[in-house]
Amino acid sequence: MFNKGDKVAVLDDDFNGVVVSVKNDEITIETKDGFVMTYFVNELIKLNETSSLENGVKSFNSNLIKQQKEIEKPRSFVKEKKIKGEIPPPEFDLHIEKLAKNFRSMSNYDILNLQMETAKRHIEFAIRNRIPKIVFIHGVGEGILKAELDFLLGRYDNLSFGDASYQKYGAGATEVFFRQSK
Repeated sequence: MFNKGDKVAVLDDDFNGVVVSVKNDEITIETKDGFVMTYFVNELIKLNETSSLENGVKSFNSNLIKQQKEIEKPRSFVKEKKIKGEIPPPEFDLHIEKLAKNFRSMSNYDILNLQMETAKRHIEFAIRNRIPKIVFIHGVGEGILKAELDFLLGRYDNLSFGDASYQKYGAGATEVFFRQSK
């Protein structure tokens, strides 16, 4: 199993070395620091020289790589299916620049209040007019508007909500579904 000149590592110690002699189950090695030590066969592991350039070139197969590049890989996204004649859900952008012209003079509290009042007004309108689904675009930001919107939506019994299509809106939109009572 081990031959003179093989490079080995000691399993339970942090030593590497070269085999100097082999006698039955005892292997004598010389460490890179020049120490001569004797171990049993089950205490050593043979090291393969994988870092040599010749071995690296032999394992390189350019034809295989070219074949793999030529194989067309399927796209990783699924296109949203649309039913013919289906009306897309209304989208409401809650970004403050879409809601007010002079928002620069408003405090953060006033901005959030306006955004939440707008969202509440749209929810009530959708319930009154039996609109099955709406989308609120809130953006990513620090997540304060999304958290407040989630809190507001959680107060209604007749609706469910979740993240809107990532493909279409990214991570900055919430989709609201209204359960219609008969």
